[in-house]
Amino acid sequence: MRRSTVVYLLLLLVLAGLYYYLNHREQPADIAATLAPESQISYLFTADDGLPTSIRIEAKTGETVEVARGADEAWALILPIQAKADQAAAEAAASQVTTLHILDNVPDIDPEIVGLSVPEYTLIIRFTSGVERKAEIGVITPTESGYYVRNADGEIVIISKSSLDSLLGLLTNPPYLETPLPPTLEAGTPPVETATPVP
Repeated sequence: MRRSTVVYLLLLLVLAGLYYYLNHREQPADIAATLAPESQISYLFTADDGLPTSIRIEAKTGETVEVARGADEAWALILPIQAKADQAAAEAAASQVTTLHILDNVPDIDPEIVGLSVPEYTLIIRFTSGVERKAEIGVITPTESGYYVRNADGEIVIISKSSLDSLLGLLTNPPYLETPLPPTLEAGTPPVETATPVP
């Protein structure tokens, strides 16, 4: 009876010592580092500039599209023609501008190698703060996960391909409110009559 009591007491002391050790030991440096807050994601355009009020995209091949928010807060298409804009599509593009996060920084790289001597595209954004920012877009990375981009500070970074593609798509699919009519079908222009073959 006495021996079992001693065993239980020893076991209790061991458990108490283990509990004290686990709760009062110092954390190793590497574990403490993992508990530190994660570094913040860097974006191509910062929130300090405000929200986009105009978006202009120029292609090396000559195409240009531009949408701008008017005094009535409604988006309008400026280029390639002046027209009412699809508000949902324009607002989606503006939201996309604010989420272009930087995947990586690429210091000490030749701009010509990554297509930035003569950029494939130029993105010009004006913000509610009145600031205008320009980003030059080069070629796609070898992994095809992003584009090489020169930001407003002249640094070359990599931006997600999928996020930029949704913006560059405005060049081929401008956010018209309605599909513009061909010149022959515009208001006030009589339709062209086609001759009916005689049997």
